[in-house]
Amino acid sequence: MNKYEIMFIVKPDVEEEARNTVIETLKAILATDNGTIDSVNEWGLRDLAYEVKKFSKGYYVVIETTTTPANIKEFDRISKINDSVLRQLTLRK
Repeated sequence: MNKYEIMFIVKPDVEEEARNTVIETLKAILATDNGTIDSVNEWGLRDLAYEVKKFSKGYYVVIETTTTPANIKEFDRISKINDSVLRQLTLRK
């Protein structure tokens, strides 16, 4: 198990209930196979440095987790498929 810090940006036009569902789904992927979610920090709606898919704002979420590389790979796959996620970045601590 390794420690990771993951930041992802959700589209600003996603409703609060749908956004919370996206966040919980992604957290559940990281928590499988004895993975743990150490902290979740929702930064909220912020300006992007540059337009991404014609959006100038995004809802930022930072997750610190201890999980397996397989869970990270699945997280990356699902976040790329999900239309609500604009960008994501995973860093190993």
